[in-house]
Amino acid sequence: MATSIRSPRDPNTLSNYNDWICTHITARFDILFDQKKLVGSVIHKLKSATDGDSREIILDSNHVAIGGVTIDGKPSNWELLPPLEPYGSALKIQLEQGVKLNETIDVEISVQTTEKCTALQWLTPAQTSNKKHPYMFSQCQAIHARSIFPCQDTPDIKSTIDFNISSSLPVIASGLPVRDALGVQSAEGKSLYQFHQRVPIPSYLFALASGDISEAAIGPRSVVATSPDKLQECQWELEADTEKFIGAIEKIVYPYAWGEYNVLILPPSFPYGGMENPIFTFATPSIISKDRENIDVIAHELAHSWSGNLVTNASWEHFWLNEGWTTYLERRILAAVHGEAYRHFSAIIGWKALTDSVEHFGHDHEFTKLITDLKGKDPDDAFSSIPYEKGFNFLFHLETLVGKQKFDQFIPHYFTVFKGKSLDSYEFKSTLLDFFRSDAEASELLDSLDWDTWFYAPGLPPKPQFDTSLVDVVYELSHKWKSLSDTSFKPQPSDIEGLSANQIVVFLEQILLLERPLAPESSKLMGEIYGLAKSENIEVANLYFQVGLKAGDESVVGPTTELLGRIGRMKFVRPLFRSLQKVNRPVAVETFEKYKDFYHPICRAMVEKDLFGKKDI
Repeated sequence: MATSIRSPRDPNTLSNYNDWICTHITARFDILFDQKKLVGSVIHKLKSATDGDSREIILDSNHVAIGGVTIDGKPSNWELLPPLEPYGSALKIQLEQGVKLNETIDVEISVQTTEKCTALQWLTPAQTSNKKHPYMFSQCQAIHARSIFPCQDTPDIKSTIDFNISSSLPVIASGLPVRDALGVQSAEGKSLYQFHQRVPIPSYLFALASGDISEAAIGPRSVVATSPDKLQECQWELEADTEKFIGAIEKIVYPYAWGEYNVLILPPSFPYGGMENPIFTFATPSIISKDRENIDVIAHELAHSWSGNLVTNASWEHFWLNEGWTTYLERRILAAVHGEAYRHFSAIIGWKALTDSVEHFGHDHEFTKLITDLKGKDPDDAFSSIPYEKGFNFLFHLETLVGKQKFDQFIPHYFTVFKGKSLDSYEFKSTLLDFFRSDAEASELLDSLDWDTWFYAPGLPPKPQFDTSLVDVVYELSHKWKSLSDTSFKPQPSDIEGLSANQIVVFLEQILLLERPLAPESSKLMGEIYGLAKSENIEVANLYFQVGLKAGDESVVGPTTELLGRIGRMKFVRPLFRSLQKVNRPVAVETFEKYKDFYHPICRAMVEKDLFGKKDI
């Protein structure tokens, strides 16, 4: 029988998931910090989708060490197929006989991760906030789960999961904690941590973290988990708005389906933003700004509980269905909490990110389309703000076209029809058209919409008419600073009174764009009068330090080096080092040498390239 390693709907998996559907996964892993690997087994409950026709099971696998395979407890023949980059070496399991339609088998695979695992990051104690213990976390989106264990690594298949994880340190996973079982002693002095995920999820939402982690309540159905030394400040940051956000989106869509909504704040060396793993959102510590102004990311990750996690893109070619919808819902949450003008302000910031991404790829590039062609390609290569912002603008256009009140009726319908399922853009289109078929006016407008242009045209979509009131005041203020020496303008603390952190960020970005930098004394004056020099909001502080460094203001050098020693997010670290070395290269080099062991290897390599022109660690 010929080996079938392609599926018609998802080009980025080698599994034959059209023949077998994984309905449940039992994962048993021992976390070995000293060896930087997971060791254990997974059991896939596979349901036959054919009537005995398929006698082979093909699972995605990439750089994992397989010890053996059994089917219903009996050893089975298996082999790794030749590698097909970037998708790995598929695991082919041979069956002695076919399985009738809808009957199930249990496939158990003994497995270890290897040093080439792309889904796991292992942090040394120096890379954590209290520098006492090692730390491990996973990032499986888009196609990295296959480097932890063989699986159907496609968003088109969802399964329930039982996690049974042994570790010497507390564990977090993308399931509901079995709190009676947390910390139960297992062999060799380790503890067993169990989690159940009863809502079916795709493989990219399989998530693990282990380290020095404590928890505190941030709402009636939410906890924050983080390092004990940061727990109190994380709790304060999130407890005011988390339940408020949940309540806002429940009114827009329908009640939260996952039981608990929790947030794991990762160590400060975490180089990225956040990930919507169910039950426990994995988040950057840079959102903890001690002013509750950087938690829009929580609104975004929370919105994924409906868009992406519950209703999922069938393949990464339709990624906008995950991220466009989530960005749309995020801004609806923010509008409910902060007012409609704030939604438009956020959309304007998003439009800037969209234009930057289109410029980066080029206006005719495949990856600037709403629906992309990813056959033979790595989905990570296509990642940008485009599916987020072009997807948002498409949905905002549809809302404007049919009217907000009518579109609001479609939202819960859409999330009900596809609850627990995966879909592509064509199913979205047909569902939208069917919903409005009885409304003659809306139906005519949608039928006349140029769907092909929205779906397949590269570059920027038409720019909507946004409410600019929250941007105008910021642009006006930056213009005053531009002509500071030529006007009677005298800066006052009241200039920024009532402005959000995002507005101040846009203001500082405008200052950085000035052709003629501020004078050193003007930059210092700005920091003192507006309190920017002492801001604990990293989004604000890092931009103010860039303004000061560009102006040649030596007073920001010390605070800049201090910040570089406590945050490892590349969004901040790389621009600050590039700016610092232009003002005082010896200090920049000295600062890097002092903190290089704190940074994530990816971040460290990038800064070395920025400072020394090196490409390798």
